Amino acid sequence: FFSASSSRSARSFRTLAAMSSSMPAERPSCANFGSGPCAKRPGWSLEGSVGDAALGRSHRSSIGKAKLLACCEETKAILGLPDDYLVGIVPASDTGAVEMVMWSMLGERPVDICHWESFGTTWYSDAVKELKLEKVTNIKAEFGVLPDLSKTDASHDIVFTMNGTTSGVRVPSLDWIPADRTGLTICDATSAIFGFDMLPWEKLDVVTYSWQKVLGGEGAHGMLGGEGA
Repeated sequence: FFSASSSRSARSFRTLAAMSSSMPAERPSCANFGSGPCAKRPGWSLEGSVGDAALGRSHRSSIGKAKLLACCEETKAILGLPDDYLVGIVPASDTGAVEMVMWSMLGERPVDICHWESFGTTWYSDAVKELKLEKVTNIKAEFGVLPDLSKTDASHDIVFTMNGTTSGVRVPSLDWIPADRTGLTICDATSAIFGFDMLPWEKLDVVTYSWQKVLGGEGAHGMLGGEGA
């Protein structure tokens, strides 16, 4: 997912070339990971997946609603989210989840957009070109580099990706987010959640992701989690 701009694409490929100039000391046990749907989890089977699936049933049916509720409750339990956090399933994958959050929550305060790969850059573009927010701070870095997150303002809303899906650079910790912030933290966690430690959850007011990456699921649905009202 490189930018359509030829200059941006050229920079991206040069960065990747520089990163690959030396062989990594360690390799993943499973390299089937990318910016689209990824490998299924260990032990997955088609039979086990669709055995009791509510195929052809409405999400408004009793069985459909029961499965949606079970998914939300089990997600919260597995992740160990705080008691007052809520989990929901939304359409349009992680993109839909992030954008519905941005469209409904941003605008009250200035916003800092931290980005260093394609999807984070899309959230910045959404803020300035689609929402046309006036007070947007662009905190960016090139592919393969993490921006200076200390430049964020705790009184602003902050949008960032936890793990750069298309650049492979992740946020090492949440120490840069103060506990006494007055702005919201909105975290795109698609390539991070279930893959590594994202604690403490209390540093993240809104978390979005899709099932495509670590869970190895299909797209189409997005997940939203965050502190309840």
